[in-house]
Amino acid sequence: MRAYIMKVVFAMIILSVPLNSFGDEAVKWNHITSVYTDSKGNGINRPEGVACSDKSIFIVADTGNSRLLRYTYQELAVTGGEEIKMPEMTYPLRVQINSSGEIFVLDGKLLQIVRLNPDGTFKSYIEPEGLPSPAPVIPRSFRIDSKENIYILDIFSDRILILDQTGKYLKDIALPKDNGFISDLAISNTGNIFILDSVKAIVYSASQESKEFSPLTTELKEYMNFPVNMAVDAQGFIFLADQSGGYITILGQDGSFRGHYLSFGWKEGRLRYPSQLCINEKQEVFIADRENSRIQIFTVLK
Repeated sequence: MRAYIMKVVFAMIILSVPLNSFGDEAVKWNHITSVYTDSKGNGINRPEGVACSDKSIFIVADTGNSRLLRYTYQELAVTGGEEIKMPEMTYPLRVQINSSGEIFVLDGKLLQIVRLNPDGTFKSYIEPEGLPSPAPVIPRSFRIDSKENIYILDIFSDRILILDQTGKYLKDIALPKDNGFISDLAISNTGNIFILDSVKAIVYSASQESKEFSPLTTELKEYMNFPVNMAVDAQGFIFLADQSGGYITILGQDGSFRGHYLSFGWKEGRLRYPSQLCINEKQEVFIADRENSRIQIFTVLK
């Protein structure tokens, strides 16, 4: 129990060390727009999550308002903002959309993953079946791959738990024993699994056949303060959201540092404690800019 409490403390730590900005001139970030309100003009409040699909839909975890918001983004314009709210979902943190349009939400109070139909109605909770251990699952984050398998970062049992789309156990991979705090995971188009150590600023990787994770990078503390979220684009580049620095750091497929971008602040195009980001097939990046209570949309050109 003490170990679990320490993990929760690490999960809530917010550092405030400044970081000088520099970047790879070959990568260009273009701020398109920011979203502040729902369809009725009510403000977003401290959003923790955002998920985007290749069908022009993006879903916002409007955490401070205990709801989701559904938007459409086409031809550089955002429309919609319809509310999705229900008693089965009280504190949305992380969001994912599968290939069928179903919405999955990590509820930070219930400590469960909620599954919604494409129309936003409640379908079920993800209840893992056939686990090799009776230990409870406490999810910190999760991902869904192209086959609709579900990957759960289980901080209670220090593992990545892999389930099929019905919740049946497929396998698990233990987290590195000497990790500081694993805060997030990501899946590439080729099926490689990446995990992020926020305290040590290290990314680890494993193939689908692997039984353990190996370091993809060395410690990157000189480049990052406290990265908390990650996403992999179609080309295999890794994007890391640095919560306290207000940066997005990009790594190459081999884990090499390619630069960090954007900066801390209130103005359009700047970030205050970014939480979750997603990237669609057009290289459009959606960022939950938590302390600015908005979602920002960028295009990234390499």
